[in-house]
Amino acid sequence: MKDIEIARSIVPGKIINIAKDNGIDEEYIECYGNYKAKVSSNIYNKIKDNKNGKLILVTAINPTPLGEGKTTVSIGLHDALKKIGKKSLAVLREPSMGPVFGMKGGATGGGHAQIIPMEDINLHFTGDIHAITSANNLLSAMIDNHIYQGNELGIKRVIWRRCLDVNDRALRGIEIGKSREKGMNPREDVFDITAASEIMAILCLAEDMDDLKRRLGNILIGYNESDEPVFAKQIKAEGAMTVLLKDAMKPNLVQTLEHNLVMIHGGPFANIAHGCNSIVATKMGLKLADYIITEAGFGADLGAEKFLDIKCRKAGLKPDAVCVVATIKALKYHGGQDIKTITDENLVALKNGMHNLIQHVENLRKYGVNVIVGINKYITDTDKEIELLQDTLKEKNIPMSLVEAWEKGGEGAIDLAEKIAQLVEKDYDFKFIYDLEDSIENKVEKVAKEIYGADGVEFSDAAKREIENIKRIGKGNYPVCIAKTQYSFSDDPKNLECKDPFKITVKEIILKNGAEFVVAITGKIFTMPGLPKKPAAEGIDLDENGDIVGIF
Repeated sequence: MKDIEIARSIVPGKIINIAKDNGIDEEYIECYGNYKAKVSSNIYNKIKDNKNGKLILVTAINPTPLGEGKTTVSIGLHDALKKIGKKSLAVLREPSMGPVFGMKGGATGGGHAQIIPMEDINLHFTGDIHAITSANNLLSAMIDNHIYQGNELGIKRVIWRRCLDVNDRALRGIEIGKSREKGMNPREDVFDITAASEIMAILCLAEDMDDLKRRLGNILIGYNESDEPVFAKQIKAEGAMTVLLKDAMKPNLVQTLEHNLVMIHGGPFANIAHGCNSIVATKMGLKLADYIITEAGFGADLGAEKFLDIKCRKAGLKPDAVCVVATIKALKYHGGQDIKTITDENLVALKNGMHNLIQHVENLRKYGVNVIVGINKYITDTDKEIELLQDTLKEKNIPMSLVEAWEKGGEGAIDLAEKIAQLVEKDYDFKFIYDLEDSIENKVEKVAKEIYGADGVEFSDAAKREIENIKRIGKGNYPVCIAKTQYSFSDDPKNLECKDPFKITVKEIILKNGAEFVVAITGKIFTMPGLPKKPAAEGIDLDENGDIVGIF
């Protein structure tokens, strides 16, 4: 059965009842129909004195076209913890419609480890991403209107970009302001995808509504004629933007196929943004359950690094355990096996590809965290391949678990759940890869060398100029958010094995003053993805019964 058929074969429970069973009183629940809801931040007054649960991060190796199943394992682990009598809660990211209609597809798990209603979650859901898009573009409209109405602030250079939740290559470079009205000055501009918008990052990093409004007001929108920074609060945009995001700040509640509560909130991409769900949802979850499973986007070199160096630093969090997800098929792909023969036994390719998994684990150990490998098992995995994998990891003193959640749901992840329940009780000494006092160049270099394995970093002249500008205006002590291809440790998506020495090339530096980090754009990464030759949108439709088909 296809994922969407499996999801529809389960009769969901009413979300209000599932939420109440998990300690959320009805007064804090705002239902969106029977199966979706939001939870009010007012619940903090009731749960603030609860002891924090154990925080478990699920990450993965560098992704491949085969899919690794990080969300599937996260959901399976949550269901499995429930099965062994643990009070758990999954706190996940919201999918973006760009990938849903593009190449990657949805992000609600798979097989018998899914969250539902999967069609709603993958599409408009409760409107959070629309609210972010609207707030982003309201700010753009107010900037251009300010300039049109006389430009009292003397804005000379606008750096704020519009956004849209689609993959649209044509919007990577546009010209706006061509209406020929008096006072309208055409200029070149760029669209970002909404998941890369600074508003998305701000919503996910804000501690509460007051912090949200403060950050929105601190967005750097451009520079004036004296080359001094101009902020969103100077055009009085933060109040209206906060109003648009009022409901979006409330975490969303859904359920697994096994009727276990899941919280979904925020969805920044990890290859071009910071890749983690909201601090609000994570901290709320820590007060509601004993075990909280969260995930970070793409491979551990991107999502996990940003979770640890940005989100944990900002929120004062630290993970009690980290699970690195991989598949034998993906490891063979990283080892050079052709994708057409990936289901054939190939011990040489598996052995070669395991360097990717081991490097991710060793990187995470540099943070001092407890790490386990979760192998998302396929029926094509052979006994010899599994034995080689187990022996190699045992030699490196890396614990692992075979996970069959896709086929068996929570039952297929019980071994992982039991091992993680033990792992989170171990002592650890959490630390960051860089200090905030390091220069921007040193922060990028430390991540490139320690996490990517690069020889060094080359900064373009434009990047060097912007770094000097950021230092000039006193914003150099922010963490760095490196935008890099997800497919490789390097900044070249085709360099899967990274056998030869490589450098990371930083072509652009962008200050995100509201989000309070500095983005370093490397290689050929784009903040607006494009559609593939055959986008998933071609197969999405309504059937004769009015049901959605084609989402995967």
